[in-house]
Amino acid sequence: MGTTAENPRRITLTPAARRALEAAARLFYERGIHAVGVDLIAAEAGVTKKTLYDRFGSKEQIVVEYLADRDERWRAFLGERLDAAGPDPRERVLTVFDASRAWARDSSPKGCGMVNAHAEISDPAHPAHPIITGQKQWMLDLFTGLAADIAPDEAASVAWALMLLHEGALVAHGLGIFPDAIEHAREQARALLG
Repeated sequence: MGTTAENPRRITLTPAARRALEAAARLFYERGIHAVGVDLIAAEAGVTKKTLYDRFGSKEQIVVEYLADRDERWRAFLGERLDAAGPDPRERVLTVFDASRAWARDSSPKGCGMVNAHAEISDPAHPAHPIITGQKQWMLDLFTGLAADIAPDEAASVAWALMLLHEGALVAHGLGIFPDAIEHAREQARALLG
């Protein structure tokens, strides 16, 4: 199986690579991808720069692993909550907002990691770009499926509105413009769904 936009090249993580990825994830999220060099990642992880290049090959691959890992963790986190939510599509939509609120509180105080990464990686040729856009497409597909169960004839427009509420709330949360942006968006979604 080759590398594609939906299936980026991934590496097998050794314990040293896992430590490096954990350090990189923290640093990339806190400081920004472009602001963090491999020297700092190596120092924070307690590995050599050579070990980083031996394990990952490039900083770009570290970024791919960081974003792919974050995406996988988010999807699993949301999936658990949706599994527990029951079959009512309106409640499942609200569960997405509840999950995002909990995730933001615990894992994303500075806003959505994918949105933040996209601010630095807008070039579609970058190997991490498809991970960023893929997560957002996955979220839109999720909202579209839920909206189809609520308003089949208007599924696309309802899904777009839900996506805009959700993504806008994540950005507003990260900016700290007003308190509890995600809860506010959840209530707007509830009103939209009737």
